[in-house]
Amino acid sequence: MRAALLALCLVCAGVGSHAWVSERMLTQAQRLGPSVAARAQLLAQEIMEAQDLEEESRLKGVNTFFNRAIQFRDDKDVWGQLDYWASPLEMMNRGQGDCEDFAIAKYFALMAAGVPSAKLRLVYVRAQIGAVTQAHMVLAYYRDPLAEPLILDNLLGDIRPASRRPDLKPVFSFNAEGMWQGVGASSAGDPSARLSRWRDMLTKAKAEGWW
Repeated sequence: MRAALLALCLVCAGVGSHAWVSERMLTQAQRLGPSVAARAQLLAQEIMEAQDLEEESRLKGVNTFFNRAIQFRDDKDVWGQLDYWASPLEMMNRGQGDCEDFAIAKYFALMAAGVPSAKLRLVYVRAQIGAVTQAHMVLAYYRDPLAEPLILDNLLGDIRPASRRPDLKPVFSFNAEGMWQGVGASSAGDPSARLSRWRDMLTKAKAEGWW
């Protein structure tokens, strides 16, 4: 048990520190078939070109790529399950995904583009969509720890500061470094211990060559 926990800690610590090698991801994509290989090649080009840009320009490029390339569908329709967290290549292979899949794919793609994991958080929110409130996930970017986060969302084409998203009420947020209540500084524990799907996602992301 101790060895397994140590290995998991090393995985989490390494997510934000390894230089991305596109060939690893593209090799895995080719094994899934021509359609995902084509999408992965376009994404790799976007990531490589974005590495020389300001971080907010990288956000825009990655956000636009996934929002245009992937169709939103519920997990039940895509995977036959009520809740399934697809890896970036799994989502690109289907060409479809739900809000968690979009947020996760943008998170790993931005890290590949050189944005530190510590500046990114996956955020569970309650979203007001018309007269309905429903669970939703977005990706938040913090220019610095005290900055207002920018929100990347598959529901909108543009990236907006959190103050311009009154329709979203944060519940908790997490990344490879930790887990927080809402989007604040209050720790909510170890995400890899409390969220089994996130632990599995880190394993799948490594296998796909994202870090």
